[in-house]
Formats: sequence, C-alpha cells, structure tokens
Amino acid sequence: MKIKDTLKDVAYRQVFPRGGLLLVKLISKTYRRRLVDQHHEQAALDRYGSVVYASWHQRFFPGITFFATRKPIAIMISQSRDGEMIARVVDILGWRSVRGSSSRGGTRALKEIRRLTGQGYRIGHIVDGPQGPFGVVKPGLVTIAQFAGAPIVPVITSAQRCWTFNSWDRFMVPKPFSKVIIRFGKPIEVPRRLDADAFETLRMDVQHRMQAMYADTDRIWRKPRSISSCFGSSSQ
Repeated sequence: MKIKDTLKDVAYRQVFPRGGLLLVKLISKTYRRRLVDQHHEQAALDRYGSVVYASWHQRFFPGITFFATRKPIAIMISQSRDGEMIARVVDILGWRSVRGSSSRGGTRALKEIRRLTGQGYRIGHIVDGPQGPFGVVKPGLVTIAQFAGAPIVPVITSAQRCWTFNSWDRFMVPKPFSKVIIRFGKPIEVPRRLDADAFETLRMDVQHRMQAMYADTDRIWRKPRSISSCFGSSSQ
C-alpha cells in the first residue's frame, strides 16, 4: 500500500505536471499570437508597480505559457490534492505559488500576496475557478486586489480555432497554428476599504467588463478585415 501511495505521489508531483506542461509548451509554440491594448497593463505597472491579472478559466490555456513572461508573478492555489499538481506546474514555469483558498489558509495566503506585491510581484487570478459558475467573478478577486494594493487588469484570450471540452465551463484549447489574441482591459482601481454594497458593485463591474471584452474580441473572427488588421504585421 505504501508503494502504491508513493507512486501516486510521484505521479502527481512529477510525472503529470512535467508531461502535461511539455504538451502545453509544444502546442503553444505553434500559435500566432497578437497582444492587444498592452498599454493598459503598462499604465497600471507605471502607477502602482504591480497588477492583479483577471482571467476566465475557460480561456486560460494560452495564458499558461504567456503569463510566464510576466515574472515575477504569483498565483493563489488551493491546498487540495489537485491544487498540489497545479502548484507543481506553476513552480516549473517559474511562477510563485501561494497556497490557500476561502476555505483553507486564505488569510495566510492573502498576507503572503501583500508581501510579494511589495517586492514587485504581479498576481494572476482565475476569477471563476476552480469549479465555476462559468464567467462569474467570485469575491476573492476583489479581496486579493485589496490586499495587494494593486489594480485589477482583465486579460482575455480568444482564438480563431479551438477544441472545446465537455467540462463545467466548456474549456477551450486553441488548435495548433491557430491565431490567438491576448487582450488587456483598462485597469480597475480597488479601494482598500469597501462596504458590502460597494464591494458587490465593484465585483459586478469587473464581471460585466470581462464579459463585454470576450464578446467584442470573439467578433473579430467573423470579420476578415478585422483579422487582417490585427494580424497583418508580424505577430508576437
């Protein structure tokens, strides 16, 4: 039994993370990627020194390798067994994993995020993970931004051709050699202190902005002229 448990532990900590990440990297290298509205990100960094990137779980596949270019960067990950595997992937990519969630270790993790942003780290956050509901911005995003003392910058991805999986959020993986847009939204300032009504108003504002950004960017693929305008010059 101990041998079996040891093998499972090795699989979760080493085999699955490294094997899965290798596949992600191979596919991602084939993408023709375009960054849009990157000045929003730079404006936030120039003013605050850090940002909290906000993304949907459904579209995060291209972000796995892209956000590794935004180091130093940290992300909060649950203390579950699945979280352990995700944390290993994050560590291999060179991100900083901060373990905690609303149910376990949340306060300690938030204090660690505050410390890291003070050292110049950027923060990544999946707004509707790990199990949805799809597209719903959970309160944790706003709380993280409050502790970090940094603005929220929505970052959305949209691809011309995707595989769609039968998961809770219809998870999307852009097909090899697909065109992929990574778009930055305007920075959203988050006050340190908010009453319950103001907190909920801000949360809904972020949610509506992200929904609008995804819908607007997805429309590009229906317009050949827009595709040509976006990808006409060399891609990044």
